[in-house]
Amino acid sequence: MFNRFDRDSPARFIVLFLALFAVFYYFNIFFFGITSPGNHFNDYLTNNLNYIQLLRNTLLRCSAQIINWFGYTAITNDFQLLVAGKGVINVVYSCLGLGIMSFFTAFVIAYPKKVKTKLLFLIPGLFCIQLLNVTRFVLLALFWDKKKGTILEDHHAIFNIAIYIIIAISIYFWVRYDDNKPIAGAEN
Repeated sequence: MFNRFDRDSPARFIVLFLALFAVFYYFNIFFFGITSPGNHFNDYLTNNLNYIQLLRNTLLRCSAQIINWFGYTAITNDFQLLVAGKGVINVVYSCLGLGIMSFFTAFVIAYPKKVKTKLLFLIPGLFCIQLLNVTRFVLLALFWDKKKGTILEDHHAIFNIAIYIIIAISIYFWVRYDDNKPIAGAEN
């Protein structure tokens, strides 16, 4: 008898994907809320387990280092990247790509493939998402002038569209990859 929720069923994938996405996405929002000054502020989590601020600082420092390698002078604080003679960009919660990472992670975990195959796609995929985010920060810091009306007026939407297209193409090829088929040249 056909089971609607066996390992390879589309129904199982959809339910698991939506549940995981909701958990990851809303946990990030919840955690951001309790580590930001306000009603439910948690000092211990803010000072000891604040992965959101760690991600922000990592992205800012990587962006500043790349800009410095290009011969500019860039400095950061906890929320901003300043390039001498160019201006400043503010990196707020929505700039961190946590929603995109939640989507990608939920999809990969929910999809019926071997754990090793999932990890070999998930870890580099998350790294690439943030590498593209750093590239965006560098380009914005060097070329975006909010005083002038430019095509980059809504760079969040442009970035999200580009990232989702890249993710869709990557997922397409990953889904088509048969992890049961031996790699060419690896036969014994």
